[in-house]
Amino acid sequence: MNPPGLLATKANSSILVSLLQKCATESSANGGRQLHALLLVSGINPRPYVYNNLLAMYAKCGYVDDAKKVFDQTPQRTVVTWNAIISAFSTSALHAVTSFELYCSMGGHGVRPNQATFISLLQASTLLADYSRVSMIHSQVIKSGCSGDVRIQSSLVGSYGKCGRLECAQLGFDEISEPDTIAWNSLIVGLLHNNRFRHCLLHFCSMLLTDSKPNEFTYSIVLNACSRSEDRLMGRTVHARIIRTVSFPDTTLLNSLLDMYSNVMDPEAAYLIFTSISSPDLVTWNSMLAACAQTSDAERAMSLFMNLQHKSREVPDEYTYASVLSASASAPAFIYGMPLHACAIKRGFERIIYVASTLIDMYFKNDEPLSACKMFDAIEDKDVVIWTAMITGYSSIGYGEKAIEYLCAMQQEGKKADQFVLSSSLSSCADLASQRQGEMIHSLVVKTGYTANMFAAGSLVDMYAKTGCLPAAVTIFSEISEPDLKCWNTMLGGYSYHGKAEDAFRLFDGMLQNGVKPDHVTFISLLSACSHSGLLERGRAYWNYMRGFTGLSPGPKHYACMVSLLSRDGFLKEAEELIESSPPSCNPAEQWRILLSSCITYNDLEMGLKAANQAFLWEPDSIETHVLLSNIYAADGRWDDVSQVRRRIRNLMVEKNPGLSWIEINKESHAFVASDQIHPKIENIQLELQKLKKHMILSDGFTNVD
Repeated sequence: MNPPGLLATKANSSILVSLLQKCATESSANGGRQLHALLLVSGINPRPYVYNNLLAMYAKCGYVDDAKKVFDQTPQRTVVTWNAIISAFSTSALHAVTSFELYCSMGGHGVRPNQATFISLLQASTLLADYSRVSMIHSQVIKSGCSGDVRIQSSLVGSYGKCGRLECAQLGFDEISEPDTIAWNSLIVGLLHNNRFRHCLLHFCSMLLTDSKPNEFTYSIVLNACSRSEDRLMGRTVHARIIRTVSFPDTTLLNSLLDMYSNVMDPEAAYLIFTSISSPDLVTWNSMLAACAQTSDAERAMSLFMNLQHKSREVPDEYTYASVLSASASAPAFIYGMPLHACAIKRGFERIIYVASTLIDMYFKNDEPLSACKMFDAIEDKDVVIWTAMITGYSSIGYGEKAIEYLCAMQQEGKKADQFVLSSSLSSCADLASQRQGEMIHSLVVKTGYTANMFAAGSLVDMYAKTGCLPAAVTIFSEISEPDLKCWNTMLGGYSYHGKAEDAFRLFDGMLQNGVKPDHVTFISLLSACSHSGLLERGRAYWNYMRGFTGLSPGPKHYACMVSLLSRDGFLKEAEELIESSPPSCNPAEQWRILLSSCITYNDLEMGLKAANQAFLWEPDSIETHVLLSNIYAADGRWDDVSQVRRRIRNLMVEKNPGLSWIEINKESHAFVASDQIHPKIENIQLELQKLKKHMILSDGFTNVD
């Protein structure tokens, strides 16, 4: 057939346009190029709408430069032509500025913009996160008389929200007389983008009271908000509504459900969602593996990983390896971590940031810092994620000095510390009791603009509380506008640590008044405060409140605090009954030792010997238990038994490495161990100890101070 004849009629031009649109839909650039070649060899001038569709085809296939060439060759440029090329450049932040240049040129050619023009320009402004451009387009919209168009209004709401101007977004939304689903979605997305999760969920509830019906995209946004705010109840409520209103949810929505259950720590629900998806895509597999990583479920993660490789057509990518490595990081490295490392090397993923950082984390969790260092050193282009992995890794295994050392090296490399780096570094300063280093990092927090960040603020509160500067911790906490649960818990822990029980109780009341739900950590701080201050009845009240009203199950530290409260107040039998009722996972040995210590105080040899025997059943070689047993024998005058126990202690001390303690004096850190005789200032230390010993004897009547 003669090519010119093929395209000579309007009908044949329509066929060509249909084929171009199909190529655009399927992102078939090769097919589109063949049609373009056919057009060129036809030797005729096609109609303007053929050029417009050819331009759109190249744009949707990602070839914006070719789209621009077609635009330049288009003889008759209508508003549709201009909109097509502006839209092509507004889909990528890399080319977004060009869309504004084209808009200016459009006006120079006497072509008036319409609604589609403004929507594309607002999309470009959003990609650039440029509030001034959004504001400028808004003024042009008003000037052109298009401000009443609901599509433009929705785009303005979305653009203001993405630029962080939530007040403008809300004002724009309020001006829409009858907001449709797209308008609601634009507002809710803006709130989610700015981490306003509660407002996001509240607006979703408001939407349900209108005629606008949520679509699958709405549910995905709201589930994301539930996921990031860890609101399990709301997530389940949204899930129930999806079951009622969405007959056949798409894979994207199911992935959002899976991700939500993963982040609210409900792995079984996540797995049920996963098994209900007939053809899971790679995102689904990765989301399920990420759910396993949340709970460190190594066995299920490895099973899923093997099924993905052998029973699915999807090919694992770097995110797959990062998730499965994270899930199995706590397991012995030779079982899962090292074989996965070998697979990552084979696939060429070893030095990809996401995989490398999880490998470093895995080696630190296996107490293999040298292997982590080798991974770190092998990466040439180290970004902040890799530095963060090293700093948090060293901090997590108690190598605070190394963590600070890597922070300094990171700064020298010109890398900007983020909230996670700063948080881990501050935790290291807290562990080292180094206020001077903490103050230096505090100045870095201020300099980098993270003073309002929850991670950094919570770590600052913790650092100052643990280094003995409680007023500074209180000041920082009071400056946080909406403290999250971690910040509340950190401040509660600070008050408890310093024996400020009444302040801790008042803070807890304020926490409840602000609608923050307490967790296990909250009650550890409260019970600890009661224990330090001997407030037994207050401790009983919090214990009963935790078990009866919050649904939380006591853990090892809760039981330890209650046993301490009861036994210190002389309720030894009740403390014994509480220990016997605690589950084996709650460290009974520690609880029996606490009871044993109080038996010494109350001179109850029979109960003390029972407590010691029970503790030895769990930890036969515990030096602490042997020391306490020696003391109770001494209190009863059984010196032969004392000698026998102390010989056993000396043997155990030979077998174990001594613990290391830190203290900062006059901005200088000192490390020492028990029976330390090599400290450079040992003579001064011994003199000070002798003075303290004399003061103790004179003030409290001690006669046996060793």
